[in-house]
Amino acid sequence: MGIFSKDIKTMDDLFVHTLRDIYYAEKQILKNLPKMIDKATSAELRKGFEKHMAETEGHVERVEQVFKMHGVEAKAVNCPAIDGILKEADEVAGEVDDDRVLDAALIAAAQAVEHYEMTRYGTLIAWAKELGRNDCAAVLQKNLDEEKATDEKLTNLAESRVNLKAAE
Repeated sequence: MGIFSKDIKTMDDLFVHTLRDIYYAEKQILKNLPKMIDKATSAELRKGFEKHMAETEGHVERVEQVFKMHGVEAKAVNCPAIDGILKEADEVAGEVDDDRVLDAALIAAAQAVEHYEMTRYGTLIAWAKELGRNDCAAVLQKNLDEEKATDEKLTNLAESRVNLKAAE
């Protein structure tokens, strides 16, 4: 079902489609985080990625909880946007020779992922509220809060250490 598919007739259909989109995205992120952990040379960055991997497992569980609460099958739909972001991250990381620059590239890639997730969760929360599903919105808000916190930690790490080292 594409975003402009005739299968999407109602706001509820759009909500479920977008929930399936973020479900796919979270699962793809889980597959890609181990590679980012392995490539990170900064111990602090590696630790941050490991923590976020555990959080992402929780995100998947919460999205599955929302599917159940909403009475629909937990199913993913392909998300070309997250596939592209992750592919670009992998390509850029593969082109960097200097470890210090690599960490800066990994942070930038991780933030692109976080920003995508934040837009999806923000939209889903707004739509859930419009659909009278404040219960679903509250569960999704937990994921959004964690994504925002991760983005902030990545910014702080980049600006306080990693970018300075990369620029040397």
